[in-house]
Amino acid sequence: MKNRKPLSLHIPMPENRPGDEADFSRLVIPAAGEVDRPETSAHESDLREFPYTLIRVLDETHRAVGPWAPRIDAEQMREGLRAMMLSRSFDDRLFRAHRQGKTSFYMKSTGEEATTAAPSMVLERDDMAFTTYRALPWLMARKYPLIDLVNQIFSNAEDPLKGRQLPILYSAKEYGFYSLSGNVGSRIGHAVGWAMASAYTGDDKIAIGYVGEGTTAEGDFHEALTFAAVYHAPVILCVNNNQWAISSFSGIAGADETTFAAKALAYGIPGLRVDGNDFLAVWAVTEWAAERARANLGATLIEFYTYRAEGHSTSDDPTKYRPREEPTLWPLGDPVERLRSHLVAMGEWDDQRDEALRSELSEQVKTAVKKAEAIGTLGKSKPPLAEMFEGVFAEHDWRIAEQLKELEL
Repeated sequence: MKNRKPLSLHIPMPENRPGDEADFSRLVIPAAGEVDRPETSAHESDLREFPYTLIRVLDETHRAVGPWAPRIDAEQMREGLRAMMLSRSFDDRLFRAHRQGKTSFYMKSTGEEATTAAPSMVLERDDMAFTTYRALPWLMARKYPLIDLVNQIFSNAEDPLKGRQLPILYSAKEYGFYSLSGNVGSRIGHAVGWAMASAYTGDDKIAIGYVGEGTTAEGDFHEALTFAAVYHAPVILCVNNNQWAISSFSGIAGADETTFAAKALAYGIPGLRVDGNDFLAVWAVTEWAAERARANLGATLIEFYTYRAEGHSTSDDPTKYRPREEPTLWPLGDPVERLRSHLVAMGEWDDQRDEALRSELSEQVKTAVKKAEAIGTLGKSKPPLAEMFEGVFAEHDWRIAEQLKELEL
């Protein structure tokens, strides 16, 4: 007889479920300004403590402190605030449009706006972003036309993507925004490949790619890191750790074992862990990683530590799997409120200007939605059916011709 204890399988479980009190006391959050800022030329072997801390700039009094505080003027910060506020106003109105049956699907970026708004402003116009679906602020920061966004969401006759994508899966090459995919893991590999091509052809453009923390459990993520490391791809790889992948908490992807930034260590590339609700910290680490990539020093993996304040999508009810008040108790706060408070503390913002901007942005969104509704909402207007045959082959072959004939187009 074997004198051994029976094995048991470990199943990660979130600490708080619906009906429990939200509790984040387990989190270890270092003070703002506490983490050193290394030279971008530092060797990866000298950067191995960074995945285990948290880079922060804005302190409890809304001041920018420490070596990571970026050189950014008040006007740039106001532009960042505007992009995040516009994203939130747009999200609220289009979420309501879904509830009114005007579109089939929608996802909000609430709570994660800084993770794409700041990088959009830091990177060059001809660099390329390969994002996940909660990246509306990237486009807002680059002033993508609101009417095109709404037409795409309504899938109407003026949809710039001709009905070939689901709502909110935007594509805007001229704005450095690669086509989104519902299979979110696929795009991080594309980011690495695009960056490798830039280096191979002697270009000077870099790429940035995003996944959620849940996607780090997929093979696409690890294949992308392997190629990024081996070929020193000029790419910034970002993990938006918003604590929840649909209804699965981050522990299912390994958050209870180590940080997501620490996954960089196995590939020999730097890993940075950053307060994703701190616009200035996100700006600073993006600048650091971009400078490193442009110096031909290869990839950086960044974990943006943030929180998905709303449901995963219009198909989700987060109160079914987490305490109702949890979003309001997230200890790193709200990215919009934190940047706004910083500007107020600087004397560069006030309630009057804030209210004026809110009204202005609300009116812009309202106008764009009205114009799109005049063209048509879901099922009341759509691109020409012939569009489904375009972009399949370089030239129409007999199969396309037969199908067009069947439709009498």
